[in-house]
Amino acid sequence: MEIRLDNKVAVVTGGSRGIGLAIAARIAEAGGSVMLSSRSEENLRSAAATLSEHGDRVAYCVAHVGRSEDAERLVATTIERFGAVDILVNNAATNPYFGPTVEIDDERMKKTFDTNVGSVLSHTRAAWRHWMREHGGVVLNIASIGGLGPEPGIGWYNVTKAAVIHLTRQLAWELAPSVRVNALAPGLVRTELARGLWENHEESIARHIPLRRLGEPDDIATVALSLVSDASSWVTGQTIVVDGGTVNQPTGGVG
Repeated sequence: MEIRLDNKVAVVTGGSRGIGLAIAARIAEAGGSVMLSSRSEENLRSAAATLSEHGDRVAYCVAHVGRSEDAERLVATTIERFGAVDILVNNAATNPYFGPTVEIDDERMKKTFDTNVGSVLSHTRAAWRHWMREHGGVVLNIASIGGLGPEPGIGWYNVTKAAVIHLTRQLAWELAPSVRVNALAPGLVRTELARGLWENHEESIARHIPLRRLGEPDDIATVALSLVSDASSWVTGQTIVVDGGTVNQPTGGVG
């Protein structure tokens, strides 16, 4: 079945590169209109240029994902430009700290939480108030397999992603039946955000993944396209793992 999003309008936070840009590209290819959002106008302009074949169905809005007033402005700008906000992809994330969770400073602790969790709520709230409460819609949150269990070095980041997974369930329950809310939990994907985790030892990491390679942004985008479309019209409150089999490893136990 070909997935089409004709006459649908999507907002993608963190849409200037990586997973966000790949999802935006898939939505545009399926006939949808897309508003890209990030803090960097230069990056957004470059991202929009890569999607220029879709003409005026792609636009961008410079906004700070951690500021609720920017979330409101982003949604209002999208409605003014395209007339709707049918799909919201909460993709933007940050990870400014690597090390023991108990050693993280307050500034980076708050920044990570505000960006990774607070923005999911603020953007969903804005989309709900200004469009989806009356017209319905779909929200897709980008979490991480890190939110499914402990891991050295990026513990606080993983805590925020675990919060995104729970927030997805909560919002799905509260906003049903008119709005569906789901999440994706990617494994290690070759993005700029995750570069420090895979650069210089990609091959050794891939050996421990059942499908023997790291993910690419489009691996996530193809699943995202299904979740934001009517192909998944009876799916809500779920977190779909897309990780090449990483979390489906044998424990080594017997019986």
